[in-house]
Amino acid sequence: MRGFFAVENRRLSYLDFGGSGAPLLALHGHYNEASAFAPLAQALAPHWRVIALDQRGHGASDRAESYERDDYISDVAAFHQHVKAGPAAVLGHSLGGVNAYQYAGRYPDRVTALIVEDAGAAVDVDWSFTTSLPRHAPTRDALAAALGAAAPYLECSFRQSTDGWGFSFDIDDTVASQKALSGDHWTDWVSVSCPTLLIRGTRSDELAAGHAREMIARRAGHARLAELPAGHVVHHDAQTQFAATVRAFLSDPAEPGEHFSTA
Repeated sequence: MRGFFAVENRRLSYLDFGGSGAPLLALHGHYNEASAFAPLAQALAPHWRVIALDQRGHGASDRAESYERDDYISDVAAFHQHVKAGPAAVLGHSLGGVNAYQYAGRYPDRVTALIVEDAGAAVDVDWSFTTSLPRHAPTRDALAAALGAAAPYLECSFRQSTDGWGFSFDIDDTVASQKALSGDHWTDWVSVSCPTLLIRGTRSDELAAGHAREMIARRAGHARLAELPAGHVVHHDAQTQFAATVRAFLSDPAEPGEHFSTA
């Protein structure tokens, strides 16, 4: 079910995949939208009810004038309040991963368990890929061909308009968001108090193995690391293993921190 709510005269959208399970709030990364979590929602049902936000400037949500860190966190807070989930588990990928742990760190009473997918505590985004994206293509197939190997990761955001095919996100807005995402966020990461799972793709070009281990070390006993055979978009590359890893963590999030790999 798609829903909408207003934040400061902007409309934000979300997908509630339904069911009677415990709520899991999900936050996507750049180039994506809430629908990217459809396979995960199906895999986690009926025990978990995934509710995923189209973050500002993405999907069916309105574009915004600002994409700063506090803007995203305010949106997550409003989203959480709107869906009336109560204290809940939160999952985020990339951009959504940083948003998730910053939200958990700043509102500890609202997050019961945290899953961060391939996002670091210090971020240095290269937006050259974003600026190289085609702004328009005559057909869906032409857009996919222009993207090459990246097409499967962005196809949930493909949109048709009067002048052809493009994306549900704006390229210039995405660059602004990526610039605002870059920075040192260690203070937020170490301030998280709930049980945390950090999932890293072994082929990730965004989260280095050493950085991931340092993140776990700085929250020893409260966070654990899972490494799966995937690139940056772990939930896409290792769909079944990702869902199983999330399910196992959510079934017992308080288990002592540890490292495990299925590479």
